[in-house]
Amino acid sequence: MADLMAFTEVTSEEELRELLGEPMPRAASKERVRLHQRDREWLAASPFCLIATADATGACDVSPKGDPPGFTHVIDDVTIAIPDRPGNRRADGFRNVLANPHAGLVYIIPGRRETLRINGRARVVREAPFFDEMVVKGHRPQLALVVEIEQIFFHCPKALLRSALWKPETWDPDVLPSHARLIKDVQHTEETFEELERYYGPDYAKRLYG
Repeated sequence: MADLMAFTEVTSEEELRELLGEPMPRAASKERVRLHQRDREWLAASPFCLIATADATGACDVSPKGDPPGFTHVIDDVTIAIPDRPGNRRADGFRNVLANPHAGLVYIIPGRRETLRINGRARVVREAPFFDEMVVKGHRPQLALVVEIEQIFFHCPKALLRSALWKPETWDPDVLPSHARLIKDVQHTEETFEELERYYGPDYAKRLYG
């Protein structure tokens, strides 16, 4: 464990502001509480988002969600819904929302350097008329996360510029071994490595909505 005595910790917002300074007026005033047409266009083009939640104790989780562009359903100017798809059934985010409704979302469009951030109050919904509009490859979701927007704004591109995220020449997917190898190395499984390799092989993509 790290030697915490060697850390110089920031313990107040005043100290934080002394170090960072005040936000630029444009950054301080960019928060909105309703969807603008540009927000709707961004959601319609985005195939991927990250959803942050926390349980009643404050323990946090971030879960990725992805589907064809436009998978987020806009209910009205202050409400959106994200469909659930077949997964590992841990339901970490859903369980958090049942205990603590606050959620934060970051929407990404591949190739774009900025992101769209939404914060609000979430509910786990098992049925609603709009579920019929969220069918993908024959899969109608069993659940959806409905988020009532309290804060929305576009986030500047600095993080994606620094990371060079969209520059293929920086990509190195083989820097680590296969997903099956990672699983076998870090956890006990009944399956052999060879069985995991087959499971996560070419047919894995065919089961995304099965």
